[in-house]
Amino acid sequence: MEKEIKDINLIIIGGGPAGLTAGIYASRAKMNMLLLENEIVGGQIRNSYLVENYPGFKKISGAELSDAIQSQAEECGAVIDEFDVIEKVKFMDNEKIIETESYIYKPKAVIIATGASPKKLPIRGEQEFLGKGVHYCAVCDGAMYEDKIVGVVGGGKAALEEAIFLTTFAKKVYIIRRHDYFKGEQSVIDEAINNEKIEILYNEDILAVEGSDFVEKAIIKNTKTGIERELELEAVFGYIGTEPKTDLFKDYIEMDSYGYIKTDEQMRTNVKGVYAAGDVRVKEFRQITTAVSDGTIAALGSEKYVKDLEK
Repeated sequence: MEKEIKDINLIIIGGGPAGLTAGIYASRAKMNMLLLENEIVGGQIRNSYLVENYPGFKKISGAELSDAIQSQAEECGAVIDEFDVIEKVKFMDNEKIIETESYIYKPKAVIIATGASPKKLPIRGEQEFLGKGVHYCAVCDGAMYEDKIVGVVGGGKAALEEAIFLTTFAKKVYIIRRHDYFKGEQSVIDEAINNEKIEILYNEDILAVEGSDFVEKAIIKNTKTGIERELELEAVFGYIGTEPKTDLFKDYIEMDSYGYIKTDEQMRTNVKGVYAAGDVRVKEFRQITTAVSDGTIAALGSEKYVKDLEK
C-alpha cells in the first residue's frame, strides 16, 4: 500500500527541550506544523533526577519539567506524533522529504532537534551485561540496586548528579574517574565529595565488567601506575559524554568531525529551510536553557522562511 503524502509548513524532528520550545513558538504563530519523536517526548532531561538551574524552578525533576513543557506546547496547538519512526530523509534547497513508517511528508521547513545520546562504555562485557549491570540511566534503573554496591564512570556534572541520586538506593557508590579532577558546578562536586555513601576513585579507568548472569565485579586500572585490580560491585552506570543523533542527515547536512550539525547564529544549516537546535548542533555549552534558546530562534527563523516562500 502506498503511503499518503502530506504537505506541511514545518516539521520538527525531536521532542526534547529544543524541539518542544520550537513547537510552542511555531504553533503560537499558527504554522501548520508537526513534531516527530520516535521515543518518549522530553529528551535527556526526562531522565534527570533533579534540575536546579532552570529559571523559575528552584528544584524540579526532569520528568516534571518535561511534562510541563510538553503540556504547554500541546495547549498552544503543537501536534506531536510519538513513535512514528523516520525511515529516510531528503533535504535540498528546493525540496524536503521526510518518510516515516506511516507517511511521506513534504515540509517547507525543517528543524532538527534530535539531541544526543550517551556514549557507550568502551569496556569488555558492555554488550554482554547491558541491562544486567551495565546502565546509562540511573533514574530508569537505579531502583534495581537497593542496598547494593554500584559504580559510576565519568567526571562531569551528569556523572556526579547520578552518583548522588544512586545513594538513594545503593549502600555504596564508587565514582570511577580517570583523572584527578571533576568538571561541573562546584556545588555539585562538593555535594558528591561530602556524601558518606560515595567513594571517589581518582586516576582509575574501567577496563571490563565480569560476572555470571549479572555483573559481579569490574576490572579497573590506575592511569598513573598501570596497576590493575578487581572492584566488587553489581552495576556500572556510564556517563562519559554524548554523541549526536545525526546519522539520518549525514548525506545532506554539514557536520563537524564528531557528527554535530554546523549552524550559524540563526540556527540555519547549509540547506535552505533546514535548521538545527539544541544538543545536536555544534556549540560550546549544552544546557537546557541553551536548547530552549536554540528552539526559539529556529522556530522564529522557520516562520519567516515559510512566509517569505509564500509571498
